[in-house]
Amino acid sequence: MKNKIKNILEEHKLVLSNIIDEHEDTIAEICESVIKAIHNGNSIYFFGNGGSAADSLHLAAEFTGKFKFDRKPLRASALTTNMSAITAVSNDYDFESVFSRQVDAFVSKGDIVFGISTSGKSKNVIEGIKKANEKGAVTIAFTGIEKQGLSELAQYSINIPSSNTARIQELHILVGHAICEIVEEDIFGKKTKD
Repeated sequence: MKNKIKNILEEHKLVLSNIIDEHEDTIAEICESVIKAIHNGNSIYFFGNGGSAADSLHLAAEFTGKFKFDRKPLRASALTTNMSAITAVSNDYDFESVFSRQVDAFVSKGDIVFGISTSGKSKNVIEGIKKANEKGAVTIAFTGIEKQGLSELAQYSINIPSSNTARIQELHILVGHAICEIVEEDIFGKKTKD
């Protein structure tokens, strides 16, 4: 059991090391885009399926609540929360349209849209990002090792260099938290000690 635990933690550490090498500049560019959008009065949207739906809720809450310190809320939403909309669109149209219909309804030019998919192949996330591009939003993909599908459509893509879903999801949250912390400190001018 201890060997298994060590292997899991070592795998996480290796994937993290590769992210620093591959995505440090992209994460900085994403932070700058989010900060610019907030200064311009734009909103932030997240969506994904399953664990990525939960990650969408988590990251949206970091913006609307607080991350490191008390401050005004930032306008962010997860498009995974309205079950009436999701089931109605799935029933009346198809499951591939559950995010694109909401993006069409809510997203404006200059908004930030995060599409999260560990495989990078989720059709409804792909369609949501396509629609966000049409609306003039800044699009960001959080995916796994695959650099096709979703990551080809988004303006910015964080491809976690792993095919292990657990490691991908863990690092999506880590990158999301890094973005939240940097944006919060920049917008509100307060630096945290840790």
